[in-house]
Amino acid sequence: MRVKRGLASHRRHKKYLAAAKGFRGGRSRLYRTAREAVERSLQNSFVGRKARKRDFRALWILRINAGARLSGLSYSRFMHGLKLANVALDRKILADLAVNQKEDFAKLVALAKEAVR
Repeated sequence: MRVKRGLASHRRHKKYLAAAKGFRGGRSRLYRTAREAVERSLQNSFVGRKARKRDFRALWILRINAGARLSGLSYSRFMHGLKLANVALDRKILADLAVNQKEDFAKLVALAKEAVR
């Protein structure tokens, strides 16, 4: 007896078409086009997850630099001063302080200034 493979391919097609839901035109209706679009989108989402980490670090550094310069210190000298003062706060926390608690951040800048001298 021969093996009929209609069910397996139908399920596979449905899986790709479901993943392409929301795509425009043939990319959500035609199997081959949808499969290509879905596979490309999966590649892009993988790359995006890596890029997001870089983007956020760059944003945090930008915010820390802006906050430090308001108190007359560059980003690199500020980070060096924190290291000398044994302050172990990561950039995410420092950026949040620079934006939301400016007084506390200014105290950290003063501490870093003192440590650099």
